[in-house]
Amino acid sequence: MRRDARVQAKQHEGKTYSLFGSDGDTNGYFCRIRSLADGLLRPGTSLNDVLSCVGKISRNKRQLNKWAHRTSDSTKESLLVQTLKEHLSQYTANVASHLKGLSLAHRWGRVLATSEEQYHLHMLEIELVNRLNVAAFRACSTRLAFLPHCLHDMTVTCQSVHRGEDHVCKGCSKGCALNAVSKLLRRHGVTPYIWMTANLQSLLRRLREEGKMVGVLGIACIPELVRGQRKCMRAGVPVVGLPLDANRCARWWGEFYPNSVNLRELESLLGQETRKHPPAAARQQGRVSERETPATATP
Repeated sequence: MRRDARVQAKQHEGKTYSLFGSDGDTNGYFCRIRSLADGLLRPGTSLNDVLSCVGKISRNKRQLNKWAHRTSDSTKESLLVQTLKEHLSQYTANVASHLKGLSLAHRWGRVLATSEEQYHLHMLEIELVNRLNVAAFRACSTRLAFLPHCLHDMTVTCQSVHRGEDHVCKGCSKGCALNAVSKLLRRHGVTPYIWMTANLQSLLRRLREEGKMVGVLGIACIPELVRGQRKCMRAGVPVVGLPLDANRCARWWGEFYPNSVNLRELESLLGQETRKHPPAAARQQGRVSERETPATATP
C-alpha cells in the first residue's frame, strides 16, 4: 500500500465517510439524521411513502447531481437532495477525492462508486428503515445480527470460530469492538454472527420455511448496509441496522484499519434487555460478561 494512503488513514477517518465529522464522537451525527427524518415525517406523512421516494431517487446518480447543484429547482426531490447536502456534507468530505482516484473498472461499481448525494440519501434511508421495522424486529422470536470482521481487534489474531450459521466471537480480546458488540447483543437476546460465509438469502429462506419469525440486525459501512436492508425488505424480513463509524476496511483502503460503532445507538435500537432469558442460540455462543455493560440508552 502506498505511504500516502497510510498517512491518510488517520483515526476516525474513512475512505469516503466518517460519522465523526468534526466532533470527537458520532452522537452528533445520529442527532442530526434523526432531526432530518423528523422534519420529513410531519403529521399525515406516510413513512412508507417517504422511504419509497428516498430509495427511488437514490438510484439515479446523474439526476442526483443535477438536483444537488440546480438551486433554482423547487421540486421536492431537489429540495430534499440540497437539504441533505447542507446538513450531512461534513460527514462525506472524502467522497469526491475517492471517486477521482477510482479505476475505470471500479467507476461502475454500486458500492465503491457511491456518489456523495447517494451517501446522504442512504444515511436517511437507514434511519427510516429502522423506524419502520424496529418494533417488528424486537418482536421476532429469532433475531440474528451480522457483524463485519473489520471490527475485530487489529493488534491480535482473531480467534473466532465457525459455529451455527457463521463465525462467532470467542471474546479473546477485551479491547475488541466485536467482543463488546457481541456481548451487548446477547444481553438483548440477539444471536451475533461475524458475516464471513453465510448466504443471507438462503439462510432467511430456510428459517422462514421452518416457521421461525426472523429479524435481522446488520452493521456495515453505509453502502453495504443499505444493500443488505433492501435485500431483507424484499424478503419480508424485519431488518434494522447501524452504520460503521467510518469505512476503514481493506475493500476501501487496501488494508484494514481499526474501526468502531456507536454502542449507545446500538443499545437504543435493541430496546429492553432480555438478559434473564436469552435465546438458546445466544446462550450456546458464550456467556455474558456483567462487567462490560455499556451505559443504558433510552429505547
